[in-house]
Amino acid sequence: MDSTEWSRGLTADVLEEQYGFTVVSVQITKLSRKRASRHVVTDEGRRLFVKEYHSTTGRDAARVALDTSQHCRAAGLPVPLVQPDKDNCLMTVARGSAWSVTDEAPGRVSTSAMTRPLAEHTGTVLGRMHRVLTAYPPPEHVQPSPWRTEPTENAHAQCATVLSNAARHQWTHDGQLHADLDQRRDDLDRHVLRLRQQLPNALVEQALHADAGRTSQLVLADQVTGIIGFRGARGTTAWELARVAFDPRTVSTSPDWITCALTLLDAYHLANPALPLPDLQACARIALLDLLFDFEGAPTAAYNQCELEQAIQQREWSERQTTIRRLLEHLDDLDDALDEFGFGAETGGP
Repeated sequence: MDSTEWSRGLTADVLEEQYGFTVVSVQITKLSRKRASRHVVTDEGRRLFVKEYHSTTGRDAARVALDTSQHCRAAGLPVPLVQPDKDNCLMTVARGSAWSVTDEAPGRVSTSAMTRPLAEHTGTVLGRMHRVLTAYPPPEHVQPSPWRTEPTENAHAQCATVLSNAARHQWTHDGQLHADLDQRRDDLDRHVLRLRQQLPNALVEQALHADAGRTSQLVLADQVTGIIGFRGARGTTAWELARVAFDPRTVSTSPDWITCALTLLDAYHLANPALPLPDLQACARIALLDLLFDFEGAPTAAYNQCELEQAIQQREWSERQTTIRRLLEHLDDLDDALDEFGFGAETGGP
């Protein structure tokens, strides 16, 4: 029996022993040292998403993430059901690993820019989720916030590391990467201090999804049908809102990205008016700062990918560079629009 067949058999055994499910098919979707993910179909036609956690490190965080998701589901948000095991636990330990089993939700992860209707529904769902999570005990894990506190020297050092990794792995478009990183260094030196000084002195913190965004929501016909990928951490509410409102794929590819962002923020405010307006109005700056300290898509030390995976990674990197430029170019326009939005929200205007 090869390793794939052994893995499928192990999954079937655990689901029968711990959950009472009879498995008819198992499709492995991701394998790593820390975690394996599988799509499973039972004899009753139930479609499940199964995670196996190999390492004991991080299990407590995974339990918090599962519990956070089900707190949101209980409030009526479109969050898939986490199946309890025979002891009514959201995570079970069997055959040397921890396991979680979640119902498969309808929809798919969008690969394109947000439309205005989707932006509106996303803002509503995110606002409801944050409002619900204000009542959830803040997790011990704190979401890192380099955009707010990290010295720019650290980001400069990361630029050097990226170049070293690119040289080691013969990264294609190496010349463009050099130009991007030169621009990043310049942006860090010219803009970070000013952007941070323009933030509110105190930003609201609470329990968060902690990884909300395009890849953690399932979409069908411009509606969010599933919120997945919870991490569960304490962090800055406006940071998570900013990441969603200024999604790099939308900002970098859609001519309507400003309209989409403002539509999302407006819908969010209607769903969660408790978030102070200064926090909401700071979202463009927070999104920009977050991107300046973000090296997602850049070559890493462990870089070893096929041609398709490298193309996807390079696209993500390029989208982030474009988003930084567009946010910098339109920051004044966004400020004006958000100031008008705040006035309308306070006085009952449009």
